[in-house]
Amino acid sequence: MPDATTWDLAGIALLDDLEPEELTKIAPWFEVQDVSPGVNLTGEGASGYSFYILSDGTASVTIDGVEVNTLGPGDFFGELAILGDGVRTATVTTTSPSRLLVLFGTEFRQLQQEQPDLASRIEAGVRARLQPAA
Repeated sequence: MPDATTWDLAGIALLDDLEPEELTKIAPWFEVQDVSPGVNLTGEGASGYSFYILSDGTASVTIDGVEVNTLGPGDFFGELAILGDGVRTATVTTTSPSRLLVLFGTEFRQLQQEQPDLASRIEAGVRARLQPAA
């Protein structure tokens, strides 16, 4: 799989606060994956050590077979397992041709150390997802 380039990361809301030289530095940490519709990217209950950003396409998030969310360009997932106990809390399945930016565990830890503000935004996403619905 090819490494991401600065071009791949441009326009991703999660990364908007990064300077161009910071994007250039972290781009090779990401792998670019193009996938077809119907591909399970994560499986509920499975081990998982990858963080994903959906750069193009759509996906469905299910828990116990019930759709709980839909994802579109710029949405990210996989952080609950990578920051928690390593177990996926939901199944994420593509619903259209999609392009993903994938960050594996080692690179995710490097990102946490070298980009603490970005890591804080990802962790804020975790907290928001763990909040009970009102």
